[in-house]
Amino acid sequence: MTDKKEGGHPAGIPKTGAKPGGGHPAGIPKTGGGHPAGIPGGPGAKPGGGHPAGIPGGPGSAGQNISVDLSEKGAPIDGKRQVLDRRIFVQLLVFDNSPNTSVLVNELKEDANFGSVLYRDINNPNGIGLLTMSEDPDFFVNDLRRFLKKASFQNLTQRHEYTMLGRTYAIGHEQNLKDWLIDRTPRVTMDPEMKWAVWYPLRRKGSFAMLPPREQGEILMEHGMIGRAFGSEGLGRDIRLISNGLDQNDNDFVIGLIGKELFPLSALVQRMRSTKQTSTYIEEMGPFFVGRAIWQSSVEEDKKD
Repeated sequence: MTDKKEGGHPAGIPKTGAKPGGGHPAGIPKTGGGHPAGIPGGPGAKPGGGHPAGIPGGPGSAGQNISVDLSEKGAPIDGKRQVLDRRIFVQLLVFDNSPNTSVLVNELKEDANFGSVLYRDINNPNGIGLLTMSEDPDFFVNDLRRFLKKASFQNLTQRHEYTMLGRTYAIGHEQNLKDWLIDRTPRVTMDPEMKWAVWYPLRRKGSFAMLPPREQGEILMEHGMIGRAFGSEGLGRDIRLISNGLDQNDNDFVIGLIGKELFPLSALVQRMRSTKQTSTYIEEMGPFFVGRAIWQSSVEEDKKD
């Protein structure tokens, strides 16, 4: 692998502090609440969306003493707000010069003790994408690196422009906070019926944050309505990750669209292009990685590890 840059629980995701080794565009159905599919800071949030107060960048911080609370917040249960200081990090690495994917699949089956998905790149006959995830970011610079350097991946050429890294996050309205932050991402990406995936980063214009909260909510709601329409038909699910301070190109979010068929995922992106958020307040989207899974870890099997 030509690595110019160095860089579950479900599904073998190592827990923070564990020993080494240890997403839905716009409103697509989600388990246990959370944003309406695919809309970072999506509809259904209080006008203005974003992090709950006290989280960096959250409302209530300007001109006041800032109290730092990095825990994620969900919807109240029996009058008590859900709080969880956990999340998972998700990374996509894309490689070229991979003529024999069966060797890579076998190595993942036999040697990888972590949750993963291996995609064939639809736009490159010798290209593949490897999706991995962990609660502990040390995993990416320790366990994953060791695996890639001793496996056949070592002989591949990494396409750094497609590298994506983000983390799960909450906006304060998730009905099942733990499921949203920890369980849902591996469950969706490793669903054996969901083989197709479209992954891409995006960056919002700063002018969006300057809009009145009510207007922000209306713009995001437009996205949500389209997403829910697609989701109610079972056409796909989305993974939404925040990538502030993590993305090599300073993007704000990483979006993953996961489905049984590719066309509905493309159609959803097409519909979103005409919304006010995308046409006016998205500064950049892409590059897009489009692939079909040829290996997905089993969530049930990985839970036994």
